[in-house]
Order: sequence, then structure tokens, then C-alpha cells
Amino acid sequence: MKKIIQTAALLGLLTLGATSCDKTLDELTINENKPNAVPAALLLTGVLNNVYEAPNSQYEVWGQYYLHNYDYYGNNRYDFGSGTAYYTTLKNVDLMEQQALAVGSPAVNPYAALGNFFRAYLFTRMSLQMGDVPQSQALLGSENLTPAYDPQKAVFVQAFKWLETANTDLGALIEGGTTTVSGDIYHGGDLRKWQRTVNTLRVRLLVELSKKNGDADLNIAGQFAAIVGNPAKYPLMASNADNLQYTYVEATNNFYPNNNRNFGQDGSRKNMAATYVGLLTQLHDPRVYATCEPARYYVDNLKQSPTDFASFVGADPGLDMGVMYNNAGQGRYSFLNRYRYFRTLTGEPSIQLGYPELCFNIAEGINRGWASGNAESYYTAGIQASMASYDLPTSGTYTAYFYRPGATDVKVLSNYDTYVVPVNYATYYAQPSVQYAAGVDGLTKILQQKYLALFRHSGLEGYYTYRRTGVPAFSTGPGTGNSGRIALRFRYPTSEQTANTDNYQAALTSQYGGNDDINGAMYLLK
Repeated sequence: MKKIIQTAALLGLLTLGATSCDKTLDELTINENKPNAVPAALLLTGVLNNVYEAPNSQYEVWGQYYLHNYDYYGNNRYDFGSGTAYYTTLKNVDLMEQQALAVGSPAVNPYAALGNFFRAYLFTRMSLQMGDVPQSQALLGSENLTPAYDPQKAVFVQAFKWLETANTDLGALIEGGTTTVSGDIYHGGDLRKWQRTVNTLRVRLLVELSKKNGDADLNIAGQFAAIVGNPAKYPLMASNADNLQYTYVEATNNFYPNNNRNFGQDGSRKNMAATYVGLLTQLHDPRVYATCEPARYYVDNLKQSPTDFASFVGADPGLDMGVMYNNAGQGRYSFLNRYRYFRTLTGEPSIQLGYPELCFNIAEGINRGWASGNAESYYTAGIQASMASYDLPTSGTYTAYFYRPGATDVKVLSNYDTYVVPVNYATYYAQPSVQYAAGVDGLTKILQQKYLALFRHSGLEGYYTYRRTGVPAFSTGPGTGNSGRIALRFRYPTSEQTANTDNYQAALTSQYGGNDDINGAMYLLK
């Protein structure tokens, strides 16, 4: 009996061994204790976290909003390094769509529609930073490890096609009764808001191409007029409630980039920039009370009122950092408002694509003659929406909170002095420096107000506004480096030099004279 059992066991082991030998290497390396498939909803959440651009980065420095005065943590130079590559995130977008189909979703489903949005969003984001980028041959894995670079024009043409498809598919889903998607941390799963976001991005990209309005292939004015003139087919953001924004939550993602835990690092080692603060004070703009602190030297030494616009002073970005550090130590510059940005761990929502920007983009397009309409109405709507985001009333008072010198805890409300300041939008708008006018003067005002509204939001859009238009005027000097120039682009990732050498060199030759030049003008700037 014992011999029979041993023989049976041996046969069993031989059978198991034969089965194992039939498995592929991929099958043998699968860890059965870990999930091998991720739901589309979870992938969407990951993608949304990956596309988020936070404040308190070099982007704010290069937009001349907020500057380093202490070189241990950074500098204000325009010595751009590599742009950001989003190919891993884009692979997850593909996987998200595949997982949706794998569980039986129809071809037209929320994840596929959002996938087209993300492709347009991320490929153009890379292109805006660097110029031509691999697109049509990208994401093929082992099928093509050395993708060719698509011309920037082709990248945008394809992006507009993706956005058209996304809008059409979202419209069909909503009309058919599918109005939500799982895994969405921005719009709470509301596909109606996502459709507005899709078309708002398209308006942004058309404005980014303003210098190419005469290109028939792009048809910028035609696309713009079709979108703005047909809200039933192309719904757009209608208020701040539609903003695509990353919201910090106390119990989970509570680490707003500026907060009371890193106050010692950022509170005084960065200060406001004159480009931003100077424009606010020039316009007697009440937003300065919400975003800035008065410069204590002028309040405490020169006895100016803390609410006097002359008490808010930013540093010239071109200053030598040693000089800036010394001036900051003397209290000669305004700092970021402690009450709004440092008092809590959650700060304010970080807008990635917002309604105020949309209003200014539409106003710009109408000003440029791309469509009929009232540019002033969009211009004023943009200003009012931006002010409303700071809780500034149309007519009434605003309570400004300024951190008291010598206080030791930014979390404690009693450490703030409060000032009630009158706010009246009609008075603000009546200023000749604010009130809209047709032509070049009106366009300059639109761009200035857009720049102000983008403070702390939307990544590099403030810098892109300057790069494309020269508005507002940026400052240069020893502190900004790059031989007194504002860099025009980021370099390609260093991995391209060795992993995709031939295509990398071809892209440089066709665009920038063979050099990965941060001062080279890409297609959309010519």
C-alpha cells in the first residue's frame, strides 16, 4: 500500500512539473498575492493626481509672482533644465481605457472620453514646454523604442481632434443618461463639468496659438468662433463652480504646499515679486490684501498705513540674491499672506483650468477679431470671478488679516491684526487703467488681468502669457541669469540624447539650429 501511495505522489509531482514547464516566463513571474489588474476608476484617480501642478514651485518664480531670496532652497534664474515628460501617465490613460472595455463598457464610455481629453492636455503641455515631441509613434512600447518627433503644429492639430471627439462622446453619454464617472477627485464625477472642461481647454490652446491665426490647417479663428458661438454643442465653464481644481482635504490630502509645517522654510525665505505686486498696487487692486502682507519696513519704520497700497512692495526679480536677501531681512518686501496660505494645512484649491482664465481667453479672441461678441462683458466677468475667489465683495468691506511682527505661531488667529477695508468693484473698474477699451489697449488690459487671476494657479500659464505677448513686462538682471534673457523653452529630457539619439538630433536641427537651446523660439512663437 505504501508503495502505491509513493508512486501516485511521484506521478502527481511529475504532472505538476510538466504543467509548470508549459508556463511562459511572464506567467511564472506573476505575484498571485498582488492585484494584476487595476480598475479604471482607480487609474483615473492616479492620472488626476499625476497631472496636477502645485503652487510654490519654480513655475511661480518663472512667472515672476513669488521669489527665492535664500539660495539654499533655490534661485530666480531662467536656466531651464528638462521639461516634464508625461509618457508614463499617458500609458496609464491607455490602460484606464483598456480596463473599462475589459469589464464590458461600450466603446463610447466616460473613461474613453476622458482619455482623449488627457491626451490633448498632456501632449500639448509637453509641447508648450519643449516644442516638437514624440506623439504619433509614442506609447508603442517594444514595437518602437525610438519614436520620431511630431512637429508642434501636428501635435496641436491632433489635440484638437481628440478634444472634438471627447466633446462629442461626452455629449452623447450625457444625452443618453450617463452623467457620472467613478474615480474623479476634481469634478466629483460630474460629466457635465468635464464636457465644459474639455471645451475650455480647447479655447486655451487656440489662444496659445494666437501667432498662427493665419494657418489654414489650424483654422484658429474658425474653431474659436464655432465653440464660443454654439454653447449647446460646445458647453463652456459658466462660473467658478466649474473650475478644474485640486482641493486639499484636512483628513486626507491635507498638505498644501505652503502651510504651517513648512513656514520656517518658506515664510521669509521667499518674498513677493514686483511684477505681480507692482501691477496690483498700480491698479489699486484689493486682491493685494488677500494674497500679500504689507512690507513691515514701510509700516513700522515709515509709519505708513498697513492698508496703503504703497505699503505693498515686491522685489525686482533681476536683483542679485544677496541684495534681495538683505532687503527682505529689513522687511522691505511683502511676503505671501500668512493667514490665507500658511495658517492651515489645506490652503486654497489649486485651479488647473479655470473660469476666470476662460473669460479672459474669450475676451482676447473677440478682441483679436476671431468671433463676434462683447469682449468687455467677458473681461469684466473674468475680473469679478477672480475677485470672488478671494471673497472680495462687489460692494462692501473686506477684512484683511496681517501677521503681527514678533508672533510665533501662524496657526493662532489672535496673532493676526485685522483691518476692514472698503471694496467697490464699480470704483475699481472706473479707473482708466482698468476699464476696457477696444484695440491694443484693451488687449493689454485683458492680458494683465489674466496674469493677476493666474496667481498660484494653472502651472506655467502666467509665464506663457508673457512669453507669447510680452504682457506684463518681465524684469531681468543678475538674479535672473541667462545673459539677461527670459528663456523661451525647456530642454528635452537627457534620456533622449542616448535612448533616441537620431530623432532627438533631427528635432533639434529642424527647430533650433541643432542645439537644445532654452532661448530658441518654437513654432508657436514665430
